[in-house]
Amino acid sequence: MTSISRLDRVLESIEDLSVDEQETLIDLISHRLAERRRSEIAAHIAQAQVEYQSGKVFRGTVTQIMDELRK
Repeated sequence: MTSISRLDRVLESIEDLSVDEQETLIDLISHRLAERRRSEIAAHIAQAQVEYQSGKVFRGTVTQIMDELRK
């Protein structure tokens, strides 16, 4: 028995949709992915702010940063 992957089943289902429905699905997925990326960026910003406020972030000129990295 050949196992059909979950993605293959989804693709087969999408092929059964009309062109308009497929375009709507593309738009929905695109918007959801954009929202997920925005949420991930917001989480990274929040984490960076916490690290900055706790003093875990090195600040300085490019020369100072490069010197620190060489240590």
